[in-house]
Amino acid sequence: MFRNILVAIDGSPDADEAFSQALDLAECEHARLTLFSAPAALPPAVYAGVSGGVAAGLAREAAAQAERTLQQARERVPADVSVSTVLSAAPVRPALIEQVKTGGHDLVVMGSRGRGALGSVLLGSVSHYVLHHSPVPVLIVHAEARRDRQQDVDPSRDGRDLAAASR
Repeated sequence: MFRNILVAIDGSPDADEAFSQALDLAECEHARLTLFSAPAALPPAVYAGVSGGVAAGLAREAAAQAERTLQQARERVPADVSVSTVLSAAPVRPALIEQVKTGGHDLVVMGSRGRGALGSVLLGSVSHYVLHHSPVPVLIVHAEARRDRQQDVDPSRDGRDLAAASR
């Protein structure tokens, strides 16, 4: 079904769950997996009152963190899955869409929130942007989904709690 999966990662719990889901899909479909990350964009207010050296240091640390995140994810990919990495220096929203178009991807997998609720309000949601601009399907993953699934299949329960909750 999918041959070339792009997964956006940023070290957040939702992105980590998205990576796990994308890896499962890539293994099942024998698809190529591309790991994508970009340095976190800091809100302009962060730079107020700091020197150029401090601002440059913050930018370098954000880039180093994105690179570490990519490397850690790359190390988790089994040898039988074809994988590549993309570390973008461009702003993440347009960079992701450009990668989808130029990389020939047929699915984008990403977490629902990387920055958290406050960051999304201040800077806009990357997942919403990609969902509305991607020319290919987008799978948005919530980290809570795994916890909820584990509770649903807990063998210590007899199913009555789940049945009662669904009424």
